[in-house]
Amino acid sequence: MRVAVIGGGPGGLYAAALLKRLDPAREITVWERNAPDDTFGFGVVLSDETLGGIEHADPEVYRALQREFVRWDDIDIVHRGRTLTSGGHGFAALSRRRLLAVLHRRCRDLGIELRFRTEAPPAAELARTHDLVIAADGVHSATRTAHADAFRPQLTTHRCRYIWLAADIAFDAFRFEIAETEYGIVQLHAYPYSRDSSTVIVEMREEIWRAAGLERADERESAVWCAKVFAEALGGRPLRGNKSSWTRFRTVVNDRWSYGNTVLLGDAAHTAHFSIGSGTKLAVEDALALAACLQEQSGTAAALAAYEAERRPVIASTQRAARASLAWFEELATYADQPPRQFAFNLLTRSRRVTHDNLRLRDPAFVAGVEDEAGHPDGTPPMFTPFRLGELTLRNRVVVSPMDMYSAADGDGTPGDFHLVHLGARALGGAGLVMTEMVCVSRDGRITPGCTGLYTPGHERAWRRITDFVHASAPGTAIGVQLGHSGRKGSTRLMWEGIDQPLPDGNWPVVAPTELPYRPGVNQVPHALTGPELAAIREQFARSAESAARAGFDLLELHCAHGYLLSGFLSPLTNHRTDAYGGDLTARLRFPLEVFDAVRAAWPAGRPMTVRISATDWADGGTTAEDAVAIAAAFAEHGADAIDVSTGQVVPDERPDFGRSYQTPFADRIRNTLGVPVIAVGAISSWDDVNSLVLAGRADLCALGRPHLYDPHWTLHAAAEQGYSGHGAPWPLPYQAGSRTPPTGRTDAPKPRLTLR
Repeated sequence: MRVAVIGGGPGGLYAAALLKRLDPAREITVWERNAPDDTFGFGVVLSDETLGGIEHADPEVYRALQREFVRWDDIDIVHRGRTLTSGGHGFAALSRRRLLAVLHRRCRDLGIELRFRTEAPPAAELARTHDLVIAADGVHSATRTAHADAFRPQLTTHRCRYIWLAADIAFDAFRFEIAETEYGIVQLHAYPYSRDSSTVIVEMREEIWRAAGLERADERESAVWCAKVFAEALGGRPLRGNKSSWTRFRTVVNDRWSYGNTVLLGDAAHTAHFSIGSGTKLAVEDALALAACLQEQSGTAAALAAYEAERRPVIASTQRAARASLAWFEELATYADQPPRQFAFNLLTRSRRVTHDNLRLRDPAFVAGVEDEAGHPDGTPPMFTPFRLGELTLRNRVVVSPMDMYSAADGDGTPGDFHLVHLGARALGGAGLVMTEMVCVSRDGRITPGCTGLYTPGHERAWRRITDFVHASAPGTAIGVQLGHSGRKGSTRLMWEGIDQPLPDGNWPVVAPTELPYRPGVNQVPHALTGPELAAIREQFARSAESAARAGFDLLELHCAHGYLLSGFLSPLTNHRTDAYGGDLTARLRFPLEVFDAVRAAWPAGRPMTVRISATDWADGGTTAEDAVAIAAAFAEHGADAIDVSTGQVVPDERPDFGRSYQTPFADRIRNTLGVPVIAVGAISSWDDVNSLVLAGRADLCALGRPHLYDPHWTLHAAAEQGYSGHGAPWPLPYQAGSRTPPTGRTDAPKPRLTLR
């Protein structure tokens, strides 16, 4: 087998070494356009997991690296002159030059041809004369560019500028520090990579970088400027560069990683922001997986498919975490005023990979200090602290999210026994607030024939039966109603009969800001609402609010998300009006705010009101994160007690960035930009997530849907699993016997003590 490797970085070299070691008959050539000791950056951080893979695959390389490593456990976070230390993390780093030297020596010992100062022939040319071409040619991969039609790359350039520098000082921890300069916040990421040197990365928003005049600074001038800003951390020492320049991080994603017998590896295939780990780590792990798949599979095509299938989910997860971390640093200024310990906890948990629970395992004293600073009683998890909205105090931070049930039995919006059992069970399950599904304000405002309403006296009586049950049988649990109008997404089948599909018969007319069907050729073309019709719908919302108050609801939420009527006015993708209700964001907000004001006037003053918004449409030209902040600010100014921050479902061609807690950053930004309470939603699935988000100050309440479908008593079980039995999660008296986890089998068998030979 003839193998060509384009790029002599750690990933390409290690792939070559592994392939040669597994089969000495392979003829392997590595092309590297730079000299052997040329490299960018300074130190490389590798995880224990990566090192374990190296040790298993090539003990000789592992032993050589082990002699070079510096190790440490602590992370220091410096916030306004105060250093907070969290331990138990475990890092290993070494000089990038030393890493390359180890790999160069290993490749030469194995008989691999290394061609330095030599441009590789084009991948297409190599592919004709080699059995396998590994393109490890970095973030600016010429191979990826040349075959963009096959790999289909998406490149995203982000908002901060950063520069890699080094200091002749070995920090004794991973150090994060912020400097509040006259231009704005500048952040430092630093870690040791040898006994006397540390990598120092300085990062700031683009506008701060320009204001500081750094766009005109060369490497030396930039190093001097950074050293002056962080003089105390550096002990007055200078910083030095290595072909260092200010750049913006670029996230690389490819639809495919292989094309014929050419495969992408490392930064050529994917990148992840340096704040969660090194690209070298990912490239080395790619090399391990590629070599293993080539060994295990019969044929190159099968091996490359297996390699991508194995690594893609890992990389997708890493990139989600990296984007969350990157965005946190982009918005760092919004967190600077947090209390020091909360700021440190927020930083440590920013990527959602480190959580409240595993940080408590690593450093229980640190987490206890954060909780104490936040005023949480000893032994009370953050999720079980109370929260006040208006005159309503919720006993904990858990919300049963609004979930459409499509189960109004009479086909005209009346909730029945199903809703009593469904909502009653979840109220008994311990959540602080239980929300209804979207309750429609008119018959024509329903999504489906199975949707509930609040537009007849019968509806009000039926809902009163449910709220009475909740208040009597689950005292301390609040129940809220979400009011909405389907807009252009109405007159469709029940979800399990075909989501968003029109009814086979019996359709009713749908309305919207503009005559744009949800799916052209599938859904109805809506009628564009006139002024008098808007006034009539506004009154329908107000009447439903009055009815909801009489029905005994504790909280009312106005549904302005997910492409329903009010959401349709907010998004530029669905509102093309040319009158006072269309145009810029202020005009698009006009009708939803009119409805909010009418509902607020009809709803009792002491009872809280929230608004659910779609903070992004996940589509080009739609609502942006900046728009979402402005929308939230407008509703807060009009009296909203909290903003329930969801995303998407506005247009069918959306491309959501799904993942654990994937919508939380939008809630976080609104909360920490405006100081407005927020409800976070979206793939929050564990009590550990809730604790993490609340303690970090990214959300005030967390709404969970699917977990409550899986387990109506999710909140009580979360309390039991954490050993909590306080006021934040009282068990209903009839259920108290079940407040302990049932035994699953004997675990106290005698342990063997003697070994007889």
